[in-house]
Amino acid sequence: MFTGIVEELGTVESLDLLEGDAARLTLRGPKVTEDARHGDSISVNGCCLTVVETGAGTFTADVMRETLRRTSLGGVEKGSTVNLERAVTAHARLGGHIVQGHVDGVGTIASREPAEHWEVVRIAAGPEILKYVAEKGSIAVDGVSLTVTDVDDATSTFGISLIPTTLELTVLGRNKIGDTVNLEVDVIAKYVERLLTAPKTVVGGNE
Repeated sequence: MFTGIVEELGTVESLDLLEGDAARLTLRGPKVTEDARHGDSISVNGCCLTVVETGAGTFTADVMRETLRRTSLGGVEKGSTVNLERAVTAHARLGGHIVQGHVDGVGTIASREPAEHWEVVRIAAGPEILKYVAEKGSIAVDGVSLTVTDVDDATSTFGISLIPTTLELTVLGRNKIGDTVNLEVDVIAKYVERLLTAPKTVVGGNE
């Protein structure tokens, strides 16, 4: 589990396609690798990946081709900048919101409007994502915990406001209009939907 508070910007060292439906991704991130061990989880642009190797300030993870196809990781290349966050520990502060690192889909940067103290960004997403997005609710964009400012179903977009710290310390400050971003909706919304739509069962009833 993660909090959506990015610890550092990492750099893609290599992305090697392997035989079958897998790839191996190596990233440089001195902070997140300080205590990284085999089997640890690290969020890369919001995707939970498992550490299989560590080096001097680097870590390597195996990635399924399906993950590359369904997330923005499929577009990274050597030198790409990514958001990195280690899994939260039991004694840490939950500064953002509960983020699983399970990407629900991708969105596209539709517009950016700089202001004096923040920047308003609109993200276009499909209805399968927007149905879970609520004004003042939480969403993870490329692994960054953010508050939704508004939802516009007519344009299939939602808004977020980025403060200078977020712009400086995450890839969201570098993304351009048209760029793809990973989206993870609030897990509570998905459980509520399941409870409301699951088939009703009778426990201990008599026919």
